[in-house]
Amino acid sequence: MRFRDRVDAGRHLSEVVRSADFGGHDIAVLGLPRGGMPVAFEIATALRASLDALVVRKLGVPSQPELAMGAIGEGGIRVENSEVLGATGLSTTDLDEAERRERVELDRRATMYRGRQDRLDVSGRCVIVADDGVATGSSARAGCEVARALGAARIVFAAPVASRTAALDLRRSCDEVMCLKVPEPFFAVGEWYRDFSPTSDAEVVELLRRAAAIRGVDDVESRGTGRR
Repeated sequence: MRFRDRVDAGRHLSEVVRSADFGGHDIAVLGLPRGGMPVAFEIATALRASLDALVVRKLGVPSQPELAMGAIGEGGIRVENSEVLGATGLSTTDLDEAERRERVELDRRATMYRGRQDRLDVSGRCVIVADDGVATGSSARAGCEVARALGAARIVFAAPVASRTAALDLRRSCDEVMCLKVPEPFFAVGEWYRDFSPTSDAEVVELLRRAAAIRGVDDVESRGTGRR
């Protein structure tokens, strides 16, 4: 069975996520832009949880851009992959140069998505990092590692579909992996969607706006009924 689109995939995935035990932690949902945001929105809506974009940039090895020697996130966060650095003979100087290049784009995207709003504080919370699918897993791992560095107490990675290798490897970077489909063999994320059209930056901004509006209504209702 293929998903109709990312919204359909997110709704199916949210049914599984809703049944999970989050250990009593307050929950926040972080979507990996851009394709992960429609999926994350459906999860956040189902859980009535806060939603934000997890803006990260991989720091790729110069000769192999898809191989991450580290990653950066907002708030000056940088995580390093010591195994890759050791295997390639690269140093922190190489990381510094890569960060200078990628930090500009990271800051641009964060400002575009949120405007003047602060990023969501995830300290001490259970964070669900969501994407529309996982092939190699490098972006997903980067997202989980940045979320951990931002103070998340527990990290759950959720995606509608992932390769078996990536799903297993992701367990080193998070506490739990939730995937609806882990096919073998795996060729591409897009083959599991009837509509895999690119998600635009404008759609990301709109989803964040809609999520904030929903949370605002929930907060008003909570105050009116005495719920917390």
